[in-house]
Amino acid sequence: MFRNENKQVIFNNFVNGSPEESDMSVRTETVDLGIPEGCDDAVLVKNLYLSCGPYMIGRMKNLEGYFFESFKPGSPIVGCGVFKVLDSSHPNYKKGDIISGFTNWEEYSLLTITDATPFFKIQDKDLPLSYYIGILGVPGMTAYTGFFELCCPKKGETVFVSAASGAVGQLVGQFAKLAECYVVGSAGSNDKVNLLKNKFGFDEAFNYKDEKDYSAALKRYFPNGIDIYFDNVGGKMLEAAISNMRAHGRIAICGMVSQYGLEQHEGVHNLFTILTKQIRMQGFLVGEYYHLFPKFLEMILPHIKQGKITYVEDIVEGLENAPSTLVGLLSGRNVGKQVVLVSPE
Repeated sequence: MFRNENKQVIFNNFVNGSPEESDMSVRTETVDLGIPEGCDDAVLVKNLYLSCGPYMIGRMKNLEGYFFESFKPGSPIVGCGVFKVLDSSHPNYKKGDIISGFTNWEEYSLLTITDATPFFKIQDKDLPLSYYIGILGVPGMTAYTGFFELCCPKKGETVFVSAASGAVGQLVGQFAKLAECYVVGSAGSNDKVNLLKNKFGFDEAFNYKDEKDYSAALKRYFPNGIDIYFDNVGGKMLEAAISNMRAHGRIAICGMVSQYGLEQHEGVHNLFTILTKQIRMQGFLVGEYYHLFPKFLEMILPHIKQGKITYVEDIVEGLENAPSTLVGLLSGRNVGKQVVLVSPE
């Protein structure tokens, strides 16, 4: 059995506030390039692409009740990835298979497969493999689930998307246009605002950093109110959206990036409006909806191949750059889905 160097990104310790690069470190160890004897239902993989997501800040904190297990200090960071099977003791996977699922932030990983393991064998390789941790992965499924399954859009309705230039938001806005809705997005720079309007087809967009009063901004863009709010931000933006919702409006709570780095979360003070306007507000975790994955693929693949959906990735090369890339994502440096290229196939 051959041994090879294995570069890893190690999580150092739990953090307070926003993570910094020093909360992670890069080290190189050695790994056996084969399945150890007696290790059943396992695959040895070469990691190709790794996903950076805002939810990862919560995994860096020892938070009680968080929807993902905390990272283990002294061990590699864990996240979604695309990887190639080098060796396998599992009957459903063979050498050369390309898979998407959760893996370690390292060059090579030995992964144990159970019934609960969310692994997907990639069959259609006509599209970039990085898409399977983006538009064809968790972000795509999240946008699809929150918008179509929870918010149930109707032609002509008004839609607001916060953090709209991110991996999920850019897709929600385009799904809204496919559903013949009017859609407005918010983002954190003028360049991102231009991208929303000129590349992703949003009807309008605004830079939330230029707005002193979020509620007044939303009133400007939605004089007759909002039917659907896809929330990636939480906090003051959620409060402003609630104030501007129409009767029987729907709010899908996808993420609360404005709150992840806070020790004391901001309150929302107008929840009485949910009662008086009969608004439906629902948080969701996309893992609960993966039984809809075939339905999602049936919907989105033709749109991608026909050029009806635009998708933007921000790809950084090199595992050694992963810590700074993740920190940059959490401060809004990226545009579109943030991906780390570990190795070409």
